Amino acid sequence: MMPDLSTALVDIAAMRAQLAKTSEFRGYGPTTLAATGVLAVFAAVFQAGFISDPATDTISYLALWIATAALSILLIGTEVITRSRMVHSGMADEMLRLAVEQLLPSIAAGVLVTWVLARFAPQSLWILPGLWQVFLSLGCFASSRTLPRPLLSVAFWYMGTGLTCIAMANGSHAFAPLAMGLPFGLGQMLAAIILRFAGGTNEDG
Repeated sequence: MMPDLSTALVDIAAMRAQLAKTSEFRGYGPTTLAATGVLAVFAAVFQAGFISDPATDTISYLALWIATAALSILLIGTEVITRSRMVHSGMADEMLRLAVEQLLPSIAAGVLVTWVLARFAPQSLWILPGLWQVFLSLGCFASSRTLPRPLLSVAFWYMGTGLTCIAMANGSHAFAPLAMGLPFGLGQMLAAIILRFAGGTNEDG
């Protein structure tokens, strides 16, 4: 009897996981995504005003943008948990787990590459703004199959801006405020607009 019960529970868990993979994730809210875009713009303005030479003051530069990223992740993560509990109810845990699995590799790669460059190759830190955008693009691509299809444009946006930064933002332009503020500001705003109007499934509730 007990083996049969265990098998049934495993089968149910597998079915719930499969259902989560084929369901649209509705945990992201457009207002919070837009707020993180505004936050990126504010960070760029702060950098322009208070970090006069980020190429020689990389500690301040990294502290600013890592803090901005951490705050953005905290804001989005808090809302994702709250919205998922309301929207997905009994499927919330599976949907949240899948969302984390899709994004975690790109976030981890961003953290590890940042640490390695800062610790062992500080002369190559100029490439970070572009790499951060590329990593976010990969996270967006990984998440796209459970999100509204128009959000693929956000993944392409970050890939394009990231590669452009790597190709062009070197030398005196390596740490320009616009290299971060413009891509992330507009990218997050684009994601918010798409979520607001894509099928009416992700409005703030």
